[in-house]
Amino acid sequence: MAKGQTTVSDFAVAPRRKRPVEQSATQADSGGNPAELPTEPRNADQAQNAAPFRTEADKPVNRLIAPTEEAQRERAATRALEREDSRTRLRDLKRARDRESKHYVNCPLDYDTKTRLQKAALENEVKMTVIMKAAIDQFLKDNGY
Repeated sequence: MAKGQTTVSDFAVAPRRKRPVEQSATQADSGGNPAELPTEPRNADQAQNAAPFRTEADKPVNRLIAPTEEAQRERAATRALEREDSRTRLRDLKRARDRESKHYVNCPLDYDTKTRLQKAALENEVKMTVIMKAAIDQFLKDNGY
């Protein structure tokens, strides 16, 4: 698997949701349930400033919460295209990983060859498999393969 070739930009990341200031302030004031509005004032000073209870029909429509049908359709189409692009990129990454998968070859080595290979790997600070792969590749190139 080619770990060095995969980057963060290969994956779709959802943007953070932005909350309107009014909505977050209302939820902070109401405490637990945002649908319940307090019917009693907290103290006598707030009794004069308290707004009368408003029904759902009296509230102004917030376009950020309830967008038009056209905006909803456009947003849904955009999301669908982004998901399709993400699926395509993921499928391509999986195919690339399968193409570059490792194929192991077992070969018996005598004791002296194995110790020389270990010593070379330790002195050059590389893995034994890297040395063996390079040696096999060099042999195949020299013999026209």
